[in-house]
Amino acid sequence: MDNTFTPSAEILFEEAPQQKFPWVNVVLFALTCLSTAVMGAFLMASFKNTFTDFTAFFRSIFRSPLTLVNGLPFSLAIMTILLAHEMGHYLTCRYYGIDATLPYFIPAPTLVGTMGAFIRIKSPIQHRAALLEVGIAGPIAGFVLAVPALLIALAKSGFTTVSPSASSVMLGEPLIFKAMELITGKMPPPGMEINLHPIGFAAWFGFFATALNLLPVGQLDGGHVSYALFRGIHKRISEALVFTLIPLGIFYWPGWLLWSVVLLLIGLRHPVTLDDSIPLTQRHQWLGWIGLTIFVFCFTPIPFYIN
Repeated sequence: MDNTFTPSAEILFEEAPQQKFPWVNVVLFALTCLSTAVMGAFLMASFKNTFTDFTAFFRSIFRSPLTLVNGLPFSLAIMTILLAHEMGHYLTCRYYGIDATLPYFIPAPTLVGTMGAFIRIKSPIQHRAALLEVGIAGPIAGFVLAVPALLIALAKSGFTTVSPSASSVMLGEPLIFKAMELITGKMPPPGMEINLHPIGFAAWFGFFATALNLLPVGQLDGGHVSYALFRGIHKRISEALVFTLIPLGIFYWPGWLLWSVVLLLIGLRHPVTLDDSIPLTQRHQWLGWIGLTIFVFCFTPIPFYIN
């Protein structure tokens, strides 16, 4: 009989640390579902030309909460796109054994009812290949779901006459928007504009959030991709991009000025991985360039403007 003592056997009987229920994540997710449903109902009322004023709109919600059912298509679309983006990051982290939190959603009184979502990475990343996959997985997942959402919205959308005397907030159209309009034959005739279905606003926000995240700066998703591809000149790329946003903010959309300040405050440097010397495979290089291509298709210099 073998009486050899095996120390590792003790590990099999150790009690695993108890996992806490992610109450904060769940509550924020539920609140964001509610806030996006409210704004979805508002967008649907605008789409159907039944909107009168905000006071009457919110009174109708308090009188009949079932009104929020009208906002569910928008809420489902935007929450699905955001969840896909964040779970792309989270599941890739789990694949590489990187400690990361579940997504935190941000409910907010914006046009779409949210400021987006994020996860926190709490452990170092092993090498540039893992960094690139973690950075690009979210934008690709969100983009892949935003495209069919836009196609569904365009199929439900019509045209409306442009009123020269009326002023309204308009959305800038990135290249992917223009391409899908051309493919589906939804190019507005002269003197008209597209009356976009609320699901289209969800797709637009998905593209906008993807473009912001894929800016090749600092520790944004695009910063991860840029660092993985161009490790030696990552900081110079970050600096060049931030200072490019300044003239864009002056001549096109003032929000770029605020975004450049935020990026400078966050910092343009990127922490090194545990082993930066491991080279990228050709597959990872292709993934990186696909990410930069998605950025080009989603970016617009004027996200919002007054008509």
